Amino acid sequence: MKNVQKGFTLIELMIVVAIIAILAAIAIPAYQDYTIRSQVSEGLSLADGAKTALAEYYSNKGQFPTSNGSAGLAAAASINGNYVSQVDGGTTQGQIQVSYGGPKANAKLSAGPAVLILSAITNAGSVQWTCKAGANLSTKYLPSSCR
Repeated sequence: MKNVQKGFTLIELMIVVAIIAILAAIAIPAYQDYTIRSQVSEGLSLADGAKTALAEYYSNKGQFPTSNGSAGLAAAASINGNYVSQVDGGTTQGQIQVSYGGPKANAKLSAGPAVLILSAITNAGSVQWTCKAGANLSTKYLPSSCR
């Protein structure tokens, strides 16, 4: 009686390993982009307080503040997080600049450092905000609310 072999051949195992390698080569860069996008969204959360302060200042005085202090905000460097190094609401009137490079930020964000710009649009006393990629920040890393 002939003995029947059980198991996979070497070629079958090599094909499975090659398929897994191809899937990993596609998935890892996509996951990196997703991770960076989630880090950029921290900047939007930290900028919410600055957006409120600048809009309130504008509604009271008819112009935007020239510094964080005049808007009633803390110093730019003290508004930070794990991925954000500072939130500046007074360097350019009507703009909030979120600079990335916190202690846990991805190297693609902290190398520049990357900057997210929130710009105010005023219309009949109301203030709306738009966001765009600033220096060293690729548009593919913008959160979906900014696209």
